[in-house]
Amino acid sequence: MSSDSLPPLPQNRIVLGCGQVAVDFLATVASFPNPDDKIRSTSLKVQGGGNAGNASTCAARLGLNPRLISKVSNDSHGKGILEELEADGVDTSFFIVSEKGNSSFTYVIVDSQTKTRTCIHTPGYPPLIPEELSQSSLLSALDGVNMVYFDGRHHETALVVAKEAARKNIPILVEAEREREGLDDLLDFATYAICSAKFPQAWTEAPSFSSALISMLLRLPKLKFVIVTLGEEGCIMLERSVNGGSDAEEMDVQCLLESLKLIKDDSKTIPTCISSVETKLSADGIGTITGRLFVGTAEKIPPSELVDTTGAGDAFIGAVLYGARICVSIKDPLFPKDPN
Repeated sequence: MSSDSLPPLPQNRIVLGCGQVAVDFLATVASFPNPDDKIRSTSLKVQGGGNAGNASTCAARLGLNPRLISKVSNDSHGKGILEELEADGVDTSFFIVSEKGNSSFTYVIVDSQTKTRTCIHTPGYPPLIPEELSQSSLLSALDGVNMVYFDGRHHETALVVAKEAARKNIPILVEAEREREGLDDLLDFATYAICSAKFPQAWTEAPSFSSALISMLLRLPKLKFVIVTLGEEGCIMLERSVNGGSDAEEMDVQCLLESLKLIKDDSKTIPTCISSVETKLSADGIGTITGRLFVGTAEKIPPSELVDTTGAGDAFIGAVLYGARICVSIKDPLFPKDPN
């Protein structure tokens, strides 16, 4: 799709993130080592990382103006994190810089054989606490913002930001990578949620993946949609109907999901998306939601061009921030009504 066919960027492009930043040490190896092995890397890269840092960088590169609330120490890692974010257009003026402790860093082992990565993370210390973010700084950070994103880290501070954003009726996107302390409180404020493949069932204890999506929307009445990322399999989204759709036909959500999977086109290289019509979606023992189910495919990348998957999910979130921000500005749903 050419840039000319995309909707124009809104005049107000400010989004606010709150979460983790880090330095990533990416060591590429021929294959993942066995216990007690000694191997050599084939390459080493040092670059910025962390969920919120990566997602904000993606948003900036797409043309938005992201601000970020996080914390680093006044060490070489922290200085490098700030410099890299600022160079990419991320506003770091709301960062807390500690004179003591260490900034977050992650050792990432990139397996050339399987094209996967294994992360060994060392959290920053001391952690960000709400008392470090003054009320005046919080209000300044939220000024003019049209979307707030949380990656689930720094949960106490994130909750303070979420409460103020909700008071100002600012839409909130929450990443649910896995169950974390304080994540339930953040999800209560979520307008949108993006989850890893395992999270919905782990969080809801629903018997199936599809019924877990129904359960999430029932448990979180403010939630407009939930997206589940599935790696090379693409993604699935359940969107709540704005109008209620009392006349919509009722259908079992698992049956509908299977029918959509059968008609999706996996042969195309570029990502595609198909959706149901507005339907009453039911799950036995869970309940019913009126909305639409979407199945999206992932871009087909030739193995020879695939380096690794580091930051892929964060880039997806950055793209959703862009898409949701565009739709908020033109007051349209995230996806068109045409199911084709």
